[in-house]
Amino acid sequence: MRKIDVIEAIDNNPFGPFQWAVVALCALLLIVDGYDVFVAGTVLPTLIAEWGLSKPQAGVLQAWALFGMMFGALVLGTLADRIGRKKGIAISFLLFTIATLATGFATSPDQFKIFRFIAGLGCGGLMPNAVALMNEYAPKRLRGTMVALMFSGYSVGGMVAAGLGIGLIPHHGWKPMFFVAAVPLLLLPFILWKLPESLGFLIRQGEQQKARAIYARILPSAKLESGDTLVFTESKGTSASILELFRHQRALRTLMLWIAFFCCLLLVYLLSSWLPKVLQEAGYAEKASLLSLFSLNFGGMAGAVAGGWLGDRLGLPKVVIGFFAAAAASIALIGSNPPAGLLFLMVFIAGASTIGTQILLYASVAQLYNLSIRSTGLGWASGVGRIGAIVGPTLGGMLLAREFPLQQNFLIFAIPALVSTIAMLVFAVANARSAETGQLAAI
Repeated sequence: MRKIDVIEAIDNNPFGPFQWAVVALCALLLIVDGYDVFVAGTVLPTLIAEWGLSKPQAGVLQAWALFGMMFGALVLGTLADRIGRKKGIAISFLLFTIATLATGFATSPDQFKIFRFIAGLGCGGLMPNAVALMNEYAPKRLRGTMVALMFSGYSVGGMVAAGLGIGLIPHHGWKPMFFVAAVPLLLLPFILWKLPESLGFLIRQGEQQKARAIYARILPSAKLESGDTLVFTESKGTSASILELFRHQRALRTLMLWIAFFCCLLLVYLLSSWLPKVLQEAGYAEKASLLSLFSLNFGGMAGAVAGGWLGDRLGLPKVVIGFFAAAAASIALIGSNPPAGLLFLMVFIAGASTIGTQILLYASVAQLYNLSIRSTGLGWASGVGRIGAIVGPTLGGMLLAREFPLQQNFLIFAIPALVSTIAMLVFAVANARSAETGQLAAI
């Protein structure tokens, strides 16, 4: 009879086909999630014209989906610690695909708000669960890279939204942009058939046979005897309580990550909601303004993959600090009304250092907390971030309604990136001190 630690086994063995399949499935989920989030920015100029909305009204309209995301992250992220990642993902996916499809039938701003709120619930719940699942199946040495690679699907979804917007909106209006959600809804049975449950969750629930079946797929060469028992080193952790996020010298780091999440998501949704409209008003053509959204998300994908690779080698805190500093500089320069080529470059860097950094923040949270509170930690960090996401489009609408000069608007937009840089510097120092304390205690 042996007790086999699955974390140790995953950490000490190659990243195999089964784990690559988990990356691909989670990335597919996030492509759909990213499309749902960024489709709102592509249709916003059309909605303003069709429904006669003021800029503050349009900002509030965008905020309803983000308000739903906040509740979805808090409720579904925590719920999944009790019912399992797979069920949490399934509930989230159903919510946002059905609600997104229904949004295409909205005939008034009020109907639009309701459907977008429901869609937001699902989007907010999916992210922390997908990150937690991927974090569990990736070896520690590759964790940042694999979470970032999976999360690049989010940016791909944004690029799909921008690309479809360029082709569909001028000829068919905004409604078909939401009808597209019928396609991923049809894929749901396949995704749920192939997506595995959390291995740690199965072990905690005493589902040894199911856990052994997954373990055999991760390590086909491993031979389990009938008396062998799989264990998860973190499976006997504390209960999923928010108070646990502030214990064991984690209080300061938790708060700093929450500040960084707030500011980062404020920037992501401010830019994704208003960038096309602002650029149109600055004199850029409609196609160029929608291409800027494509560039933003392409940068997000590149930033996530490059940041994850760098994070595994240099440490995530250092990379995140550098990315936030780059975000502040690039956002400020967008406001100088540069030529189209330089504009797209600055937008690309802004996407890499905001959307990409958001993904690195999720990876940072996943590494800070153990299994028993990981989804709770991810859910609360994401939930706090969603407050920033709500503030972003609303703040953008209010600032643009005041008709400040373009450069002044983007200088204001750069402030949250500076705040995030400072917060992550504090986090890095606290993280280093905690590691040093742990090493001294071990001596």
